[in-house]
Amino acid sequence: MEIRTDLQQMDLDTVYRFLSEHSAWAKGLPRAVFDKSLRHSLCFAGWDQGQQVAFARVITDHATFAYLVDVYVEENVRGRGYSKLLMQQLLAHPELQHLRRFVLVSSSARGLYQQFGFSALAKPETYMEILQPDLYLRMSKDKPAD
Repeated sequence: MEIRTDLQQMDLDTVYRFLSEHSAWAKGLPRAVFDKSLRHSLCFAGWDQGQQVAFARVITDHATFAYLVDVYVEENVRGRGYSKLLMQQLLAHPELQHLRRFVLVSSSARGLYQQFGFSALAKPETYMEILQPDLYLRMSKDKPAD
């Protein structure tokens, strides 16, 4: 699998379709929000035999902190080790070295991430969040009709 980090070389329509229609975490994601998120992230696309088969996005300051999001492998190629290759190359990226903290949220692939050194929060009681799980659905309802 070849990893690309240039947005111009990615099939962003496919990524958007997966995230907005099939993912558990970004269903209903507006395209404008998706596009803006890409401009402010370090993105990774895995390609095999001319097809984009994997994607991941890292939100980072490139110095101290990173947050791994939007990781997926196309369903028809799962089980071939693509997620491990994606993680290996992502974690080896020069802009992601020597970070003090690298976090992610996962409900289904914790075993994968543990293989790469991720663990449960050391002090979960110190973390706080503002969570708006239905934000994208509310945004689409507020959108004016064409």
